[in-house]
Amino acid sequence: MALTLVIISALALGGIDQIIKYFVFENLTRSGAVDVIPYLLSLLYVENRGVAFGMFQNMQWLFAIFTVVIIAGMIFLIIKKYFSGKLFYIGSALIIGGGIGNLIDRVFRGFVIDYLQLSFFPPVCNFADYCVTIGAVLFVISIFISDNKVKQDE
Repeated sequence: MALTLVIISALALGGIDQIIKYFVFENLTRSGAVDVIPYLLSLLYVENRGVAFGMFQNMQWLFAIFTVVIIAGMIFLIIKKYFSGKLFYIGSALIIGGGIGNLIDRVFRGFVIDYLQLSFFPPVCNFADYCVTIGAVLFVISIFISDNKVKQDE
């Protein structure tokens, strides 16, 4: 049951990411930066051919494979019930959903569309990036506060 909810949530998050990126691509590619909240949040179309902060440019297939491995690993952890709890499942859904959103970009576009720029955090990111980041934080917290310990092989 937990796996089903995580997968449905992850697919919804990946879908939301793709819908946002569609509108960003259609509306921001020609208009440049748009201030949403002056001095705090801007929308800016960027084609990121790397990973975080634009590092490791033009290695899309390596990142795509890495993303698939991470998603498979998260699903494995859920199936094997190594961890449980709401934070773990929410974190997993966010990581998988964000991974799916950016994976679709890497495979079908050859780059990831980034568009969110915060004044206090200059790198341009996207919804999927924030899903992965928040999911990773929740995942780590869930592991540290969990009563469940990693199962030992018998």
